[in-house]
Amino acid sequence: MNSSFSELLAQRQFMRFWFARIFGISAHQMLMLAIGWHLYELTGSAWDLGLVGLIQFLPALLMALPAGQVVDRLHRGRIFATCMLVLASVSVVLGVATWQGQASRELIFSVALVLGLTRSFQMPAQQAITPLLVPKDLFQRAIALSSTGVEVAVIGGPAIGGFLYLTGALTVYGVCAVLFGISSVLTLLVRYQHVVRPNSLGWQSLFAGVAFVWERKVLLGAISLDLFAVLLGGATALLPIFARDILHVGPDGLGLLRSAPAVGALCMSIIITRWPIKRMVGYKLLAAVAVFGVGSMVFGLSENFTLSLLALAACGAADNISVVTRLTLMQLETPDEMRGRVAAVNGVFIGASNELGEFESGLTAALWGPVASVVAGGVGTVLVALGWLKLFPELAKRDAI
Repeated sequence: MNSSFSELLAQRQFMRFWFARIFGISAHQMLMLAIGWHLYELTGSAWDLGLVGLIQFLPALLMALPAGQVVDRLHRGRIFATCMLVLASVSVVLGVATWQGQASRELIFSVALVLGLTRSFQMPAQQAITPLLVPKDLFQRAIALSSTGVEVAVIGGPAIGGFLYLTGALTVYGVCAVLFGISSVLTLLVRYQHVVRPNSLGWQSLFAGVAFVWERKVLLGAISLDLFAVLLGGATALLPIFARDILHVGPDGLGLLRSAPAVGALCMSIIITRWPIKRMVGYKLLAAVAVFGVGSMVFGLSENFTLSLLALAACGAADNISVVTRLTLMQLETPDEMRGRVAAVNGVFIGASNELGEFESGLTAALWGPVASVVAGGVGTVLVALGWLKLFPELAKRDAI
């Protein structure tokens, strides 16, 4: 272990927040798995699975810019901790409703609305905290190590959640409530110097993050590349359909499918933590997105559970390169007083790619079937990677972080 990596692990506040994120993300992954399987049990509808994504996206879109402004003005740790408490409360509501036999399609849609609203504050807060906890020269490794923790959570959360669901949705919702609570407490224990900045509340300040990203084509290209890649190539919303109807596995198998991308991403994040990407950053980023698209196509065509897991793992490894590169570029090129608003813009793109991508998958699956939906999305992702070579030459030619 080299000295800089050892120094990173010695950053107590960073590691405390690292564990807080692991607990929170693990709980979120378990919660989304339970919601997806629970809803599919209730309705059997691909359209409804897609609607969950759309309902999460709309409030996140509407609140993104105000949330970014709030994050730049108030204590980011307390904002994140409050978000975890809200998610714990959501888990309790779902658990009580399930226990009383009152869980319904409408309740799950209402919960999705709250999840989207919470995400609009959670994402910029958590992204803007990390640069305050580590020295600048350790930042790429910090992002990679954070990504490693995220992938551990995304592996463990769905896998554990899937097996817990075999005993019933109530068990999963109860465990989620506890984990979200632990995450909130850990975050409140994180100490960093909060600088009070009396930013203007006018329209110029509100849209400052948008203007900042628009003027920097490397950032715009990296963020929009991830948007279109995941929007077209994501298959998360359709995993309950693939698990039950195509691969013929239960909720435990669904948990493994949801964990598979994180396994690949974890392996890649470990590699990047040890050997950061230093040269030909732009071309490697575009190549990774193309690999993500090919992996999506293989998954869509597969009827073998093992091959499906491997394809999803390859997608996760490729996506991790995109995530680490994008976040490192964004944080290093953004002054601290702007990080909340820029992270909010990034959150809109991420929300569009994830939640709106789930809606797109559900819609196209309802029209064409799940296989055609995923394969067409993978083809679209490869075309996006090729198109960005021409649209954003500054990004493609970027040599170093």
